[in-house]
Amino acid sequence: MNRRGTLALALGLVGAGIGRAAGQTCNAGLPNGTCPANTSVTLTIPDVMQLTLTSTSTALTAPASADYDAGYVADAGPTATIKSNRAWRLQISAAAATWTASNTQPGVTARTSKPAADLAWATAAGGPFTALSVTPATAASGAATAGAPRSFFFRTSYSWGLDTPGAYSLAVVFTLLAP
Repeated sequence: MNRRGTLALALGLVGAGIGRAAGQTCNAGLPNGTCPANTSVTLTIPDVMQLTLTSTSTALTAPASADYDAGYVADAGPTATIKSNRAWRLQISAAAATWTASNTQPGVTARTSKPAADLAWATAAGGPFTALSVTPATAASGAATAGAPRSFFFRTSYSWGLDTPGAYSLAVVFTLLAP
């Protein structure tokens, strides 16, 4: 092949490669020409929601004689912090209808039927308190936020005739969701 044919073949291959790779082309005269080429971008932003608790367990105060007489003991619970890029709702519920109980004293049976409702919750130290249930209750709600802390308080009910010595526990479920 002669020089002219080789040059024509090379230019043809280069031109074909440019045509396939370019989505948009423009030509500008040099030295002062400009050549804008536009493109577009797309983005889908999902719901982004985060719930953080200051503690995954709360040790409730053991009742004394005066607490049995009063019928309850109040304790501070965890603080829940919500981060969300949309409106949100925070629910609270019990994982079971009754507390888990185990015997700690020989000859004394722990109360295995202590209801979840014996633990009440509030978002203020003075209440009002709402009995915990296996049915989720809305504890707080809000708009998009970079950090909305919500403090929780517990009040545990006691009865002289029902609440026997033992070790008791109850799983409390916090659920963050979109309205």
